[in-house]
Amino acid sequence: MPSTKQLLLAGGDVRLALDPLSGTNKYGCQPLPDPQLLAFGSSTASTISTEGFAVANQLRQELLEAISTGSHTAVYDRQIQRIRLEWLELCELSDITGLELIFSPSGTDVHAIAAQYTGSEASSPALVIMVEANETGSGVASALNGNSVIGNNAVEVVQVSIRLDDGTPRPLAAIDAEVETLANKAVALDRRVLLILVDQSKSGLIAPSPACVIALHRRYPDNIEVLVDACQFRIALPTLRAYLDQGFMIALTGSKFFTAPSFSAVLLMPSEVAERLQKRKFPSGLLPCSSKANWPTDWTGSEHLDHSSNFGLLLRCEVALNELRKFRAVPKAATIDFLQTFAEAIRQRLQSDPHFGPLPTPRIDRYPLITANDWDHLQTIFPFLLYHPQPAGRTPLNSEETLHVYRQLSVALDLGDIGAIRCQLGQPVACGTRNGIAVSALRLCLSSRLIVEATTQGDKGITVIKNALLALDKTALLIRSSG
Repeated sequence: MPSTKQLLLAGGDVRLALDPLSGTNKYGCQPLPDPQLLAFGSSTASTISTEGFAVANQLRQELLEAISTGSHTAVYDRQIQRIRLEWLELCELSDITGLELIFSPSGTDVHAIAAQYTGSEASSPALVIMVEANETGSGVASALNGNSVIGNNAVEVVQVSIRLDDGTPRPLAAIDAEVETLANKAVALDRRVLLILVDQSKSGLIAPSPACVIALHRRYPDNIEVLVDACQFRIALPTLRAYLDQGFMIALTGSKFFTAPSFSAVLLMPSEVAERLQKRKFPSGLLPCSSKANWPTDWTGSEHLDHSSNFGLLLRCEVALNELRKFRAVPKAATIDFLQTFAEAIRQRLQSDPHFGPLPTPRIDRYPLITANDWDHLQTIFPFLLYHPQPAGRTPLNSEETLHVYRQLSVALDLGDIGAIRCQLGQPVACGTRNGIAVSALRLCLSSRLIVEATTQGDKGITVIKNALLALDKTALLIRSSG
């Protein structure tokens, strides 16, 4: 069996490949722990923790012992079923009758499963309604457009803008109105629709509104399937259950908020959806990229799948479960207290520093899906633009300049103590133009790992906040040194 490091890079796609110069993948992460890196980039990806790597290594040792007396296939089947049960238990979903959990390497692949099943055996192309790709994942729209071929009908993908040309949030009423118009037209032509609700986007937005999606789903139950893109996994367990109670599928990954290595995704499917979709032919497009063990044991059509083993996926999911288990041990009140304290410190810094301009992000509101406040109604992604302070005003850095700053953050530079700091923020997200300049926002993010650290070390999160401010210090230093 390959080494733990090699396994953590296996079973995904080219996005996991390491750059020979930097030693990191497309997301700026390496497959080994990097304790000196100040990690605030979880909206993109995170480098595995020392404990996470130990957990992955321990599972690899157990797999080696098990394979010595059994087949790879049998061992993988047994382990993936164990992880399936533990995932449902940790998410407090074990009591939901008929709930199905499908493993997939990435959130992109989960979207493809939902899209292909929505259009399976349909008389006309299914319509996928999703928010703009730069707020979800650049690979999602292209994967759906390019690979989701069902019979002779290609899936049609329509993207809805959720920010205006200047990067400010588009009014939610306008987003909802556009989504409703698209859905009404499609249903009038008796087309099937996959409506994707993102909770939360790369910059922390929810769109379209839960109220809009719930109303459309109830109005057209025979035509509309709903997929909640919660791949950031920045939702509390009651919110997770509330979406399932509405009959919505949910896409989750362990590699964002829960900081496992990239490519550890699941699709949650309520019983009524699973029963409906299994009456359709298993989409042929899923056959080359799925493993039988990753699907429920009695799933109709899965008998045609290969009995392949994705031990890389297995290890990454094990790391995600460990992070989820640790986060669940933190009292909700302690999490909320820290999130509020952290947000106050970061907002004050972003608003007062002339090098930064916080990107407007509306308050998180899921009404009427759920009204009780939990930790997930608080901001954990803080997007901001970069500026050159000048005597006559401020000039925003363009997208290329912002990308250059982002890449230098993780490198120790000969620019004094602050320059020597190595840190990571969320990758730049394109967000329109300012003063005629195409701009991108960096994102300072809280992860479950940072929340656990802040609430268990006895300093009330002071160290985590200090490190976040140091990351902003280096960002400002890089702006000054570049201009």
